[in-house]
Amino acid sequence: MPAITSSAFPEHTLETAPAAARRTMEAVAKRSGYLPSAVARLATSPQLLDGFLKISAIFESTTLDPLSREVVIMTMATRNDCHICVAMHTAKLTALGADGELIAALRDDRTPTLPDERLEAVRQFTLDVLATSGAVDDASLQSFQAHGYTPQNALEVVLGIGAYTMSTLANRLTGAPVDAQMAAFV
Repeated sequence: MPAITSSAFPEHTLETAPAAARRTMEAVAKRSGYLPSAVARLATSPQLLDGFLKISAIFESTTLDPLSREVVIMTMATRNDCHICVAMHTAKLTALGADGELIAALRDDRTPTLPDERLEAVRQFTLDVLATSGAVDDASLQSFQAHGYTPQNALEVVLGIGAYTMSTLANRLTGAPVDAQMAAFV
């Protein structure tokens, strides 16, 4: 069977997108100041686009602090080699005032440990959840909690993994390019 190529996923405009995706696309464009290519391509499936934006908003409302959420996201983005997510979340980390050393370490998934012990705990827990398909051992959960995280936070990591599995895989499948607005963060 031939491989699916990005040409199977057009970069929709508000005029060419399925009707069910247009309201969501308009809202993203208004909030962002432009229509990201990834959104334009994900509009091929209004349900996926809407689902990702909803689950990502729910993840943003969790009790995990903003930097911990970004660690989960960047762990998924680098693990799944999603260049768009890496650029977008590098921009977000920069806006949050994250240290350059932390950003560089998150962008390089071969970095043995992050410079912040607490953030390394969330990165390691995310990797443990992935490696065990959620069946982490007591030591992993206890290590996560020893850094101030809670059982609720552990489940919120799973929520982030779900949201950004959806995003990273869909972005890779559609072949969406990094927008000019994010080029400085590649």
